[in-house]
Amino acid sequence: MNLDITDEALKWFKNEVEADEGDTIKFFAKYGGESPIQSGFSIGFALHETPESAGVKKEKDGITFFVEEKDLWYFDGYDLTVEFDEEKQEIHYNYHEGSE
Repeated sequence: MNLDITDEALKWFKNEVEADEGDTIKFFAKYGGESPIQSGFSIGFALHETPESAGVKKEKDGITFFVEEKDLWYFDGYDLTVEFDEEKQEIHYNYHEGSE
């Protein structure tokens, strides 16, 4: 799986959760919510999490975004692009078929 963060989403993380150079942000599968790829599950994020066994990592502007190996099942052949939804003024998770 590939992980990408758009420039607009990066700006949102910096402004809304005050993420800064040297910080880490973990994306993880959680029970409940809605998702187009996993029924009964959704994705969340946590700031200042230390990777234990990162399955995928992306560094952007000094901030490390990652998904733990144990949560890769959630993506099941999909890549994740974290975008900013201008209309809703929040981040949006865009799943698209990709690499394993």
